Amino acid sequence: MRIIIGLLGAFNLAIGLAFMFAPAAPAAAFFIEPFGVQGLATIRADFPGFFIGAAVFALLGAWRAEAAPLNVPLLMLAIAFLGRCVSLGVDGMAPTAVQPMVVEAVMMGLLLLARRAFAK
Repeated sequence: MRIIIGLLGAFNLAIGLAFMFAPAAPAAAFFIEPFGVQGLATIRADFPGFFIGAAVFALLGAWRAEAAPLNVPLLMLAIAFLGRCVSLGVDGMAPTAVQPMVVEAVMMGLLLLARRAFAK
């Protein structure tokens, strides 16, 4: 589980760094279009904040084999997943809606498994 959560952390770290240093490609992949310089600044701030923040605590949990740090990325992913559910209810189903929800659900499942394993 330490390796799996380490890979999950590295994956999120890579996404966060891409948003910070080359935001055009990941923004397009996430269907986001910045509005001017301030829009780019927001993408460089908020998305790395989410992805790097989750990555740091996943990596910390994996490194120490501790359950508590995994609560942070679990909470962040759960809030993101809830936001997607709200969007489905309010805006309807887009053809691209399922894939990110599956990725988030799989990551949450892995974090829950690791939390259980590390708590022993």
